[in-house]
Amino acid sequence: MPEVSPRGTYLLIADALRKDIEERPDGDALPSEAALMRTHDVSRNTIRRALKTLEAEKLITSVPGAGWRVSSKPIRPLINRMTDLIREESLAVGDAYPSESKLCERFSASRTAVRRALAQMEGTGLLATVHGKGRTVRALPTEPKDT
Repeated sequence: MPEVSPRGTYLLIADALRKDIEERPDGDALPSEAALMRTHDVSRNTIRRALKTLEAEKLITSVPGAGWRVSSKPIRPLINRMTDLIREESLAVGDAYPSESKLCERFSASRTAVRRALAQMEGTGLLATVHGKGRTVRALPTEPKDT
């Protein structure tokens, strides 16, 4: 943005992104912050303010390890989706859990985000790691209680 705006540069960028979001399907990824910085010729702070504005309007959701996604409904946390995988795949105690690379691909998440969720699942006793063999299901998840 070459000229100074009395409205705030981040609001102008948010408007431009809002128009772009209208044309995208739900769950579609937005360009990276670095790409947006280059496109709009502004700092990372300005891009983040624009993204936070759209997040407050519930137009986009931040997905750790995967960037910003168009969202008319919030995306469930990765740990919950990975726990549900045990039920969806009808895995039993002792069955092999999918590899990190397969989980990254399935959930469109970074390896760091997947590893963090796996560590949480191991910490709660759902998974066990056998070095050289991968992870296995150690316990079945309990059904969430209705409140």
